[in-house]
Amino acid sequence: MLKIAQKNVLIMTKQHFITLPAMPRGFHLITPYIEQVLNNCSHTGLAHVFIQHTSASLTINENADPTVRQDFESHFNVMVPENAPYYTHTYEGSDDMPAHIKASMLGPDVTVPISNGKLALGMWQGIYLCEHRNHGGPRNLVVTLV
Repeated sequence: MLKIAQKNVLIMTKQHFITLPAMPRGFHLITPYIEQVLNNCSHTGLAHVFIQHTSASLTINENADPTVRQDFESHFNVMVPENAPYYTHTYEGSDDMPAHIKASMLGPDVTVPISNGKLALGMWQGIYLCEHRNHGGPRNLVVTLV
């Protein structure tokens, strides 16, 4: 039999803006940046993280073994190569159009439950910045806590 527990929750929201430093092309764990804004948050809720860019994305995946992040980068570079002869959007560099495609595939946001004032990620889960440009520069995130 399924047991369901309910809690009464007063809904409040806070919004935080984070500027991540420029990171090289690849997949980078940014969970600690998100955890910093959880100070004084409600004990139960949701953290919605949105990236304000079209050539970088966010995802949740393995946080322990760095080779997972290397394999992600390798696989996406094979799936979405640079210099494809059918690209017409090429004036921003050979990495730009593939970056837009990769960002669309992974998406601009993640939502994570908050339990006891902490992100309720699985033991081996982390939030990644997926930097698809060779020189993407600083990246802006909007973190909305509900």
